Amino acid sequence: MEFKNPYMFLLLALLIPYIIWFVLRHKKSHPALKLPETEKYRYVRRSFRTLLIPVPNVLRIAVFILVVICLARPQSKSGWSETDVEGIDIMLAVDVSTSMLAQDFKPNRVEALKEVAKEFVDKRPNDNIGLTFFAGEAFTQCPLTTDHTTLMNQYTAADDLMAAHGVINDGTAIGDGIMNALLRLRESKTASKVIIMLTDGVSNTGTISPLTAAEISKMDSVRIYTIGIGRNGMAPYPLPTGGTAMVPVEIDETTMRQISEETGGKYFRAQKNTDLSEVYKEIDQMERSKLNVKQFNKYEEHYEPFALAALALFLLELLLRFFVLRRIP
Repeated sequence: MEFKNPYMFLLLALLIPYIIWFVLRHKKSHPALKLPETEKYRYVRRSFRTLLIPVPNVLRIAVFILVVICLARPQSKSGWSETDVEGIDIMLAVDVSTSMLAQDFKPNRVEALKEVAKEFVDKRPNDNIGLTFFAGEAFTQCPLTTDHTTLMNQYTAADDLMAAHGVINDGTAIGDGIMNALLRLRESKTASKVIIMLTDGVSNTGTISPLTAAEISKMDSVRIYTIGIGRNGMAPYPLPTGGTAMVPVEIDETTMRQISEETGGKYFRAQKNTDLSEVYKEIDQMERSKLNVKQFNKYEEHYEPFALAALALFLLELLLRFFVLRRIP
């Protein structure tokens, strides 16, 4: 909770002279009755009504404090705001072809990557991060955003079998994956823009070659970090009928290195789950630059409880002053 008009609390300083006036007045206004002696009244208990005498003034002070809080306008914020933070723009370009279901990573390459990507994203709260999927074609699963919860929800909700089920064409269109991610970065105004591309195969389809996409990325000052995922030799692959079969692992490391070198990035090879974590840790050390983050904040006023409390105490004061503690002039 915050206050729209915090300077209103300065009005509380008015309570100081009021309290001083009340104390001095109270001392001078005690009712008196002349008696020859007061010894026999020494042990007489004060009545409940007598104990209530200062209560109306205490209630009046409480009402004044509550009114000042209302004037200060307590509220919770959830509207648009802009802040400058340290961060970069990153597009994750992830291969989701059927070969990514290989089980040389636990439980498979797709799921292992999700876990590592989540850890990576959590460590970079100020970055704009987006997600591109590609197989035989490429599409944007999540545009650049600082709402990393939504990003990871979009990632984890993605169907790992989309290529196997024919939702998208199977294959490995590395060039298309790069271009789709690059188009999302072109509107960015940050000095540091990065594509992290992960694949386990050789580019065998698509409308643009990987090296051509790398040249365009270089012209747009976008670095590409490439990651080849999969063990050397053979990897277990799940069969539709159940069980697994060993299939060869073929990664075009030469092209991957050329893509990274052309754009000022770096090529990595990950052959097990821990390798993936180390790769993302190294990329996490990249330089950062200023980002202007625009966030939605909605303001909600919270003066009502204080106003109702002030009204209730004011009515209670009137009840005590004019009925319970009523004085006869």
